[in-house]
Amino acid sequence: MRIERLDVVLRARSAWEAMELGSALVRRHAGAIWKPWLLFTLPLFALLNLGAWAIDQLWLASLALWWLKPVLDRIPLFVISRGVFGDVPSVRDTLRAQLRWGWRPMFGYLTWRRLSPARTVFLPLELLEGASAEQQRQRRRTLGGAVYGHALLLASVCWHFEAMLLLACIAAIAMFVPVDLLPETARAAWALIGDENPVWADVGLNAFGWLATTLIEPFFVGAGFGLYLNRRTEIEAWDVEMALRRLRDRLGGAAPLLLALVLLGVPGAALRAQSAAPGSESPVAADPHALSPAPATEAPHDAANAADDGTAMGDPHKAQDDDDDEDAAEPAALDDIFNTVPAADARFDRAADRAYEDPLLSGKRSIGYWKKRDRNDDDEKKPDPDKLDPRFGKGLLASVAAVFAFVGEWGMWLLAGLLVLVLLLTAKHWLPWMRGSVHKRAPVETPVAHAPVLSAEPLPDDVATIARRLWREGQQRNALALLYRASVQTVCERANLVLPPGATEAQCLRASRRMPDEADRSLFVRMVRTWQYAAYAARLPDDDAFAGLLDELQQQYRWRA
Repeated sequence: MRIERLDVVLRARSAWEAMELGSALVRRHAGAIWKPWLLFTLPLFALLNLGAWAIDQLWLASLALWWLKPVLDRIPLFVISRGVFGDVPSVRDTLRAQLRWGWRPMFGYLTWRRLSPARTVFLPLELLEGASAEQQRQRRRTLGGAVYGHALLLASVCWHFEAMLLLACIAAIAMFVPVDLLPETARAAWALIGDENPVWADVGLNAFGWLATTLIEPFFVGAGFGLYLNRRTEIEAWDVEMALRRLRDRLGGAAPLLLALVLLGVPGAALRAQSAAPGSESPVAADPHALSPAPATEAPHDAANAADDGTAMGDPHKAQDDDDDEDAAEPAALDDIFNTVPAADARFDRAADRAYEDPLLSGKRSIGYWKKRDRNDDDEKKPDPDKLDPRFGKGLLASVAAVFAFVGEWGMWLLAGLLVLVLLLTAKHWLPWMRGSVHKRAPVETPVAHAPVLSAEPLPDDVATIARRLWREGQQRNALALLYRASVQTVCERANLVLPPGATEAQCLRASRRMPDEADRSLFVRMVRTWQYAAYAARLPDDDAFAGLLDELQQQYRWRA
């Protein structure tokens, strides 16, 4: 990886800043991400819904689209992984890459790793690094250990955003309903819950889910890629490496100048070395290291020392050579070399002592641990009451402590005795209840108005005549129930099937799809809706609507008059 081509500032970031960095990359390359996303996911959405509609299980389309998210995550990852190096792929390149790029680890991400919250952190590791299985296992442990909690929170937040967008799309439908019709619409929608939804409703719900995924999933992948980049920066010190490379580039530009200065300085250094060699005729006074004359009071001492050493006082060259040897033996101080003012020794020593007192620089540390207590040692450490402070009197504190101990002990016993006495005195109230012998009051029976409903008996020969008679007698619900039962029997006869006892309206509607005639199917749907409104919403049709429905049923289903 050529990190010098990275289009982002490399530095150690917190996990939240890393996620924001990934989101910024998604926003920067939004066009390159969402164009291939739409071109790839729209045909996939259509195929999944067509397949689910063919088997009459449209909810499977949304489940399959959700399960295939790791496959779709390759699109934003392919774009931002190249865009971060300044090489943004085109839409054609991105779509062409989906046919062959990144399929090897997809089996794991579609099976046992599908529910992993750190999926977007580990996807770049496996799709971009190309390491072996053992190396990937170690890399996952190293990269994901420190950010697994942040990845879990990221997945939870993105999931909640998708759920809220889905609910917002559903709630937005109510904005197009007139205010006067809102209660009626809400009741009708509630009546449809639990029944078989229309195809358009299931497809619309799947479309809302696809829209929420389209808006949120690229940001989920980008935030995970930001965590991946940040972890590699922390572990591999990319920011330090980039700083050293910039320093190398700057020094590389100054290398020819430094070489020229060195070559120019070599002859001058050789000349100075030759002039400072022994036997040169340069005057002693010109030597900057020449010592000043000694005071007169020190002359005898110096003479004695000179006599002991076997040297002559009058030889100036010999004295100069001795001074040069002493200067060469003692190196110059750093302050002389760098021409700086010497630091105050006392202040420097105090600052150094304070620095070394830092516990981080010390090799010692305090460790606390639990140790089993020895009761014999406790008895030995108990203070003698006779040796207490005489200002409080001999044994005064021990006496006060004994009084409090006596009051506390016997007070507890007294409180327990009072509690037992209260329980005994009130036993007649709570003991029967504890034994379950409390006599329950008999519930007051209230009269219930029973409306006889036609039971599952054989249908009469003339269904239409009996239904009209029940309607005129005020038994509208029984009349509609009779028509519904007769319609269900007609469905069974014309579809050549047998419904189980107690079949629901939804089961009957599914069975009616097997009737060959479209008019028969639509008429049965109308009959079921009329019966549901009457049975569950107490909404009865008027006389004309009932008469029209009965005539149409009698004519279409060929009931005998």
